[in-house]
Amino acid sequence: MMNRRQFLQLGLLTSASPTLSAAEFLPQSVTFLGGGKFHQIVAKAVAENWAALPMGMRVAQFGQALLGTKYVAWALEIDDRIESPSVNFSGLDCWTFFEIALGLARMLGKRQRDYSPSDLLRQIEWTRYRGGVCRGHYLNRIHYLDEWFTDNAARGNIRAVTREVGPVVRLKERANDEMSLNPKLYRYLRTNPALVPAMRQIEAGLERVPFDFIPKQQIAACEPRIQSGDIIGIVTHRAHVFCSHVGLAVRAQDGVCRFMHASLTHKKVIVDRSIHDYLAGIQSHAGIVVGRPL
Repeated sequence: MMNRRQFLQLGLLTSASPTLSAAEFLPQSVTFLGGGKFHQIVAKAVAENWAALPMGMRVAQFGQALLGTKYVAWALEIDDRIESPSVNFSGLDCWTFFEIALGLARMLGKRQRDYSPSDLLRQIEWTRYRGGVCRGHYLNRIHYLDEWFTDNAARGNIRAVTREVGPVVRLKERANDEMSLNPKLYRYLRTNPALVPAMRQIEAGLERVPFDFIPKQQIAACEPRIQSGDIIGIVTHRAHVFCSHVGLAVRAQDGVCRFMHASLTHKKVIVDRSIHDYLAGIQSHAGIVVGRPL
């Protein structure tokens, strides 16, 4: 059984500085959509000094600024061959929603005179790509949420707090090969089938990393230990993948810890029910993992 340190030593992760310019391999006319909304949100955040908020509260604040944004599936599949950090404020899926909220919060923490699309794209690159580096290749991107947690925790972007939040169980005898099994669903893999064996090799490495989660029956008792802005990965009972959805925790004025996410059902970003009620309402949901932004 491979532990985290051994996984990192496989060379799947590399180091990089988050202060470098974004690696932009496609024009911003493709990679940065909805620029007007970006500038509107950032202007409000600067005027109200969101940078002074604790990191988790800042992430939640940006998440709420994205409420009502329409749901768009496959938001990361933007080209046939070239990979580049991207943002779309006009349409979000579950992954791009939490990533953009986190990226905005990290960007604002730098307290610059002004902020450009490239500033946000660099933050997206730093968390979206293995080791924080995009070299224009599809396989540079982290495609599975369990690896996103491992990679970003190892580099100090989040703290994995699942065990602090509640009792965990280990996921066993589960393949993590949804992408290589269904390459025609993914634009880059469909266009470039030669990438599939390398994707399967990455998946095989992930399958050997121990994966613990909080069962959904335990979540109601655990919710007081979840904080606004925590990243909530939804663990699934479905075969061939560990996590099937992701969003943010937000504690509402009534004190209830709710699940904020880009919802396929509601076709937009919403603040949903309490986390435990949300999981209880969907049979395929098995539990959660929790990451705390730093």
